[in-house]
Amino acid sequence: MDLKLINDSGAPAATVAGSDAVFGRDYNESLVHQVVTAYQANGRQGTRAQKSRGEINKSHRKPWRQKGTGRARAGQANSPLWRGGGKIFPSSPDENFSQKVNRKMYRAGVASILSQLVREGRLAVVEALSVDAPKTKLFAQKIRGLGLAGTVLVVTDSLDENLYLASRNLPNVLVLETREVDPVSLVRFQNVVLTRGAVAQFEEQWA
Repeated sequence: MDLKLINDSGAPAATVAGSDAVFGRDYNESLVHQVVTAYQANGRQGTRAQKSRGEINKSHRKPWRQKGTGRARAGQANSPLWRGGGKIFPSSPDENFSQKVNRKMYRAGVASILSQLVREGRLAVVEALSVDAPKTKLFAQKIRGLGLAGTVLVVTDSLDENLYLASRNLPNVLVLETREVDPVSLVRFQNVVLTRGAVAQFEEQWA
């Protein structure tokens, strides 16, 4: 699979040979959905909690007599039907949202996303990406010079301090190392830029 190599001005300079196992795989929508959903679910803490009717601190006496008042029958003030009452199925703070995905499935899902990005023309390769000083203006000029519209995910083989400091203040740009890439980031950003070294690491990691 040939990947598009662009220069600093965003023009196609040449092509880079990519592994078909990583960048030429058929798109499996159901597998990608399962991988993305599992990744997001595994990031949930599950620390929120609600109270049942037994945990509400209210009186247990009957609010009014059963008949003759013209109002609906009521037994206790902690009823889930009342404002301030307990929840019928309360959320517990120790709830586990994790979903298991096999390593082979996870690799296939990420490779399927990368392959679809190549087919849609949303993935490009650059020789290297660096800035001389930790200035957001310098990095923004580099991204603007690549001619990419919309949000941009930059994946490098090694992230130096200047590049990290220069990129963290841009709301529509995210810079990650290859070991930090996740399926949600690949799906969320409109454009993905890889360095040549990142392509080699992807082939070693996801093939």
